Amino acid sequence: MNGNDSAIELEEPEYTTARTLSLTNDEAALLDLTSSKQETSPTTPDDENSSGQQFSLWGLVPVTTALCATLFCTSLDATILATAIPKITTQLNSLDDVAWYGSAYLFATCAVQLIFGKLYTFYSSKWVFLTALLIFEIGSVVCGTAPTSTALIVGRAVAGLGCAGLFSGALIIVNTLVPLRIRPIYIGLVSSMHAIASVAGPIMGGVLTDRLTWRWCFYINLPFGGFAILMILFCLPSNSLSVTKLGWKEQLKHYDLPGTIVLIPSIICLILALQWGGSTYPWGNGRIIALFIIAGVLFTAFIGIQLWQKDQATLPMRLLRNRNIWGAVWYGSFVSAATNIVTYYLPIWFQAVKGESAEQSGIHNLPSMIGLVIFAIIGGVTASAIGYYTPLILLSSAISAVGAGMLSTLKPDSGIGYWFGYQVLLSAGMGLGAQNMILVTSVAVDKSDMPIATSILTFTQILASAIILPVGQAVFQNQLATNFELMLPDANTALIVASGATGFRQILSADQLSLGLTAYNKTLCQTFYVAVATSSISIIGPIFMEWLSLKAAVKDQEQAEEKRKVKVNGGDSQVDVTQTRVKSLNDEPYEIGRAI
Repeated sequence: MNGNDSAIELEEPEYTTARTLSLTNDEAALLDLTSSKQETSPTTPDDENSSGQQFSLWGLVPVTTALCATLFCTSLDATILATAIPKITTQLNSLDDVAWYGSAYLFATCAVQLIFGKLYTFYSSKWVFLTALLIFEIGSVVCGTAPTSTALIVGRAVAGLGCAGLFSGALIIVNTLVPLRIRPIYIGLVSSMHAIASVAGPIMGGVLTDRLTWRWCFYINLPFGGFAILMILFCLPSNSLSVTKLGWKEQLKHYDLPGTIVLIPSIICLILALQWGGSTYPWGNGRIIALFIIAGVLFTAFIGIQLWQKDQATLPMRLLRNRNIWGAVWYGSFVSAATNIVTYYLPIWFQAVKGESAEQSGIHNLPSMIGLVIFAIIGGVTASAIGYYTPLILLSSAISAVGAGMLSTLKPDSGIGYWFGYQVLLSAGMGLGAQNMILVTSVAVDKSDMPIATSILTFTQILASAIILPVGQAVFQNQLATNFELMLPDANTALIVASGATGFRQILSADQLSLGLTAYNKTLCQTFYVAVATSSISIIGPIFMEWLSLKAAVKDQEQAEEKRKVKVNGGDSQVDVTQTRVKSLNDEPYEIGRAI
């Protein structure tokens, strides 16, 4: 650029008017800085002419296979445990700790997920990914060899720390290496591992628990992880993944350390209060009240820090003010909470009330898992056909609430028509909104904010799951003791509760067993009320979301991809800013989707 002010003409999509912007020297310099930063972006440009870092098809095969194996492991780890929990509680005498097996994993994942996002920005994705995978494998070994329930909880937390960097890392590697024209295929292939593991997890957990030992639910991660480590180590060159080079002082500014320092203890205090309240200590106990107060104060401080940090904040306020984003956050958090309650406590119903083995329990959970995959596909196809996703999210909340409500009516003698049909109904509700919620980040926010918006959605879902499991456990523990005391006042309630979901049958006499099964069934149905409440509340989110046209957004983005160029007057250079939109301070807000 010359010393004179430069004029830049923007060629914009058809729904905006072309306008000429007069840039001062400082603004022109800012444009040059933006262009230079693009060269050190953690992802390569989408222009395939600059794909020197992109692999051939054969080069992508081993790397993609390794990524699929990794995500299959992490997704399996989240679902395989459900059918093994009854045997674990019996062997380790740890029925009180059921919620911690899930919460420790989810909490650790939630606590460091945003930090891993920063690590992938500043360091080689290959080595960050391998480090996360190694941490996950160490956690799996600790879980498999755990002699006590406490050791198992620690192992779950370590595995969760590693898991936090694996899903996002896999997508970053795919986005970096795969050309844009075939990238959706690879992203779909890698992401599908979650659905496959959701179906396979309960069955594998049941088979391994019944025929070997529940410890193999964790050992099974080792061969998959070992294969992935070798493929990534030898088939993915370190120089194929560019990084942003900043000094350590500049890096620290982007980690939002003040926000992280207050967020993590606030989550710990909240989960401890929910875990101990009503079981270890009464809800009115000073310890529980103090934990809630500390959690509230720290979270308030976190919000203040986010306002102070502005663009460098962990949760940028500009996105949280977007009603589509917070609507999706609200919906996703509460539906995810309902899903976790059913995932953890429905297998207990099959094994404790119906007297089934872990393997049978896994098979009888298939309607939920398969239905979730099928209806997720139906939801995506329907959204594409009608051009709107908001009505499907609304329908998802309504059907999920009905499905969870029907599960709460189960009885000890309920036949296959009941528990099969109720699972299908619930999975229909949850599946219809599962994929469509993610579309909000593509339609309702600017392209540059998509990664941040996606991270916020993922973060809040994991946090909601970590919080809701102690709530469900508190309801389960309190109601189990209450129901047994009411129905079997002469029985040793403390011993029954401590014996686990399958061991209580050996304690009760034949005359007591019928009432004992009724008490257990009533307790689990009362626990399902938590899923009813959360899925019902989730409908508030989509009510406030705009009805943005998906078809219009796709068309607009295609036009913008072709036309958005910046022409510099007075020079021969032309800068292509396919991924960056330059606009003046008096521009109208960027129109991403068209609302009804």
